[in-house]
Amino acid sequence: MVSRREFLQRGAALGALGALGASVPAAAQTDMAPPPDLFDAQLLDIDFWVKPRTLSVVRPQSGEKARVLYWKDGEVIDSAYQELCHILRDVNGRASAPIDPKLFEVLWGTQAFIARYGMNQPLEILSGYRTEASNKRLVEEGVPAARKSLHMVGKAADIRIANLSEEVLGGLIRSFRQGGVGYYYRAGPKGGWIHADTGLNRTWKG
Repeated sequence: MVSRREFLQRGAALGALGALGASVPAAAQTDMAPPPDLFDAQLLDIDFWVKPRTLSVVRPQSGEKARVLYWKDGEVIDSAYQELCHILRDVNGRASAPIDPKLFEVLWGTQAFIARYGMNQPLEILSGYRTEASNKRLVEEGVPAARKSLHMVGKAADIRIANLSEEVLGGLIRSFRQGGVGYYYRAGPKGGWIHADTGLNRTWKG
């Protein structure tokens, strides 16, 4: 599993080779060191944000896999957006709802950023939208879930990326400064996960 230190070391090596281009300050390239925070979204060049956006996702719960081009030429592709909303549906409650487009931006930005380092694993969506009944059931079962969870309004997702530690994934998502980030560390082969939402900027560990 890639740790934050290993990820930063990769960034330093790429910076020394000029592979990060405009996204890394000149000083970082000449000093052969990563920028102060390699995960800072403010360091990304404009080309990063204007290129077409494709999300590669899997839902372990349902076995679904999809690669969806949902944004191109400055516009969201409606049919693709609807497909992504379906993928992030409440699988147990068998219900879907509109997902905050800003959440898709965070998920895409995360995936596109690590792709710069040769990491092309899909995002695992462990939980997206939840019905009120599904969320209540989780609370009653003692599963980490807020009673007024943003999952219930399509503004949150629990995710992980294979071989990427919670520390690295959470740190990257935090750098986009688009909402809350929860760290859920778990032992075992699959590890934990990160909660990302588009609410207030905050962090916690569960």
